Amino acid sequence: MDFDVLIVGAGLAGASLACALAGSRLKVGVLEHKAPRPAEGWDARVYALSPANVDFLTELRAWTHLDASRIARIERMAVFGDAGGKLEFSAWDSGLDALAWICESSPLAVELWETLRRQPNISVICPARGASLDFAPDHAELTLEDGRRLRAKLVVAADGADSWVRREAGLDVKTTPYGELGVVANFECEKPHRGTAFQWFREDGVLAWLPLPGERMSMVWSAPEAHARGLLDLTPEALCETVAAAGDHTLGALRLITPAAGFPLRLMQVPQIVAPRLALIGDAAHAIHPLSGHGINLGFQDAQVLARLLRELPAHRDCGELAVLRPYARTRAEEVRLMQAATHGLNRLFRPRNPFVAALRNAGMNLTARLPVARSALIRYAAGLS
Repeated sequence: MDFDVLIVGAGLAGASLACALAGSRLKVGVLEHKAPRPAEGWDARVYALSPANVDFLTELRAWTHLDASRIARIERMAVFGDAGGKLEFSAWDSGLDALAWICESSPLAVELWETLRRQPNISVICPARGASLDFAPDHAELTLEDGRRLRAKLVVAADGADSWVRREAGLDVKTTPYGELGVVANFECEKPHRGTAFQWFREDGVLAWLPLPGERMSMVWSAPEAHARGLLDLTPEALCETVAAAGDHTLGALRLITPAAGFPLRLMQVPQIVAPRLALIGDAAHAIHPLSGHGINLGFQDAQVLARLLRELPAHRDCGELAVLRPYARTRAEEVRLMQAATHGLNRLFRPRNPFVAALRNAGMNLTARLPVARSALIRYAAGLS
């Protein structure tokens, strides 16, 4: 089978790229080993989507098809330091409808998957896995485990942080483990959250509570590995009490509605995200600490920028040429490096237990809180509006 663009991986970034290329003159292939399925009950993995990316998903006709009763709006955010520092952000103060939108992973993945499957210029190869990948001057050839061969002018790696495509292409990656796990779980709350997201920088990690519809919230606790594994070993009742106490019982008593799960955290930097016949997007191109909630937002922006470049390419140009792909890499470099530096820096800043360092970082939080222009600029950047 021959394609103009072959997207390997149909997670959120890869599927959104495919949907963004729907209706174009390009013949697109999507390779995935397993189709997404809806989660039973509430999905423990949720995303805080920026308004800019909600607009992108709306353009793809995916956002409006989601069940609105399963989506929550963040109207306010309260961030607490470990020594009295505090920052508050309000959508209303910055002229926004929402700071972000909380959406479960599985419904969004399923909707994007169904959207791309309906497109006449997109072919889905699933279930299937790659066995080898070779690059020639005028095409790339991917051989599947069953022996089938796929040829494309451009291969897009959207197959996650442990990307097989990136490895086959021989691209370097620098990984910095944090020695932490991200522990996630969902809870019912005794008190209403009123659209507020909470974040605490604590001695035992960064704790975030994200509002879910109704009186529910989703927790992400980025904690040192030993403490994180201790959390995962707790009974549901003990976990509820531990999480409630860590958040000063802000939402009252908690009841667990999805089992806790943990995943390792790392910073991943890929110096080269394009090569002849190849482009990387999403987690295949970068990974950041989840304290900013920006990971999937970066992936959606990768997809949007690359899709725009490919759609606007004149018919006589080869979409796999390195000269064609370099503008994508240049466009994405600044935002990715900024977010990686910011999240990595914050993680390192709040690690030392030195009282002097603690006083400085919390004083900085309080100073920012008293500077409306700086606070508004941070909000609008996070929303993707600057």
